[in-house]
Amino acid sequence: MKRLTVTFLFITLAAGLFAQAQQQTEVGQENAAQIGIAEAQQKLKEISVDKFEMEGFWRAVISYDEGYTAYRLFEGGPAAKVPVPEEQDLNIPDKYVFGVRVDFIRRGINSVFVRSERPLPIEGITKTVSVWVAGRNFNHTLNLLLEDVFGRYYELYMGKLNFQGWKKMTVAIPPQAVDGLHGIIQRNYHYGNQMLGIKILGFRIDCDPADAYGSYYVYFDDLRAVTDLFAEDVRDADDPNDSW
Repeated sequence: MKRLTVTFLFITLAAGLFAQAQQQTEVGQENAAQIGIAEAQQKLKEISVDKFEMEGFWRAVISYDEGYTAYRLFEGGPAAKVPVPEEQDLNIPDKYVFGVRVDFIRRGINSVFVRSERPLPIEGITKTVSVWVAGRNFNHTLNLLLEDVFGRYYELYMGKLNFQGWKKMTVAIPPQAVDGLHGIIQRNYHYGNQMLGIKILGFRIDCDPADAYGSYYVYFDDLRAVTDLFAEDVRDADDPNDSW
């Protein structure tokens, strides 16, 4: 009797494990299919947004009662930087970096804004934004400033500047909500020919009060983005433009 009971329990357990394994396999196949569909509808490409080569295009400011700034271009750049493949034979100038000097008047919770003279648009659906930074090993933090297609302002945390030498700092752009109304909106789903994307406004350095004294130096180079250009390539050429 005991042998029959043990045999029955073993058969029941084996059947349960088989059903669970089959269910997990079906779910895994479904997820893999969805991932395949998502990947097939993406055309990711790394593009150069700005190389910090134009004199006067970038500026740095701080509140007048907290300190003052100076900024200019310097020759040089990170040795580990690899050119964008499509730009290797185009002879695009890449000689300078943008340097910022901040002289603090007093300690405090200060912020330094590094802004471009005009917003920098990125074509397609941006996935990540990166920039090379020499942070001089201070506990200040770097934030990316941007706006979406509706002109709404956003700030994304990129990380601390407590490192020596050059470092490539990268931030992921959160995907917009399914309803197309919430989050950082990069695409108007009602009109497939309007892929406006985001616009980069610049950066904000939030200073650690313990390190906000004396002079602080920071350098920027090679602002890039990884963007999905799938919708740009499949756009219908005969689709009327709603800009009239």
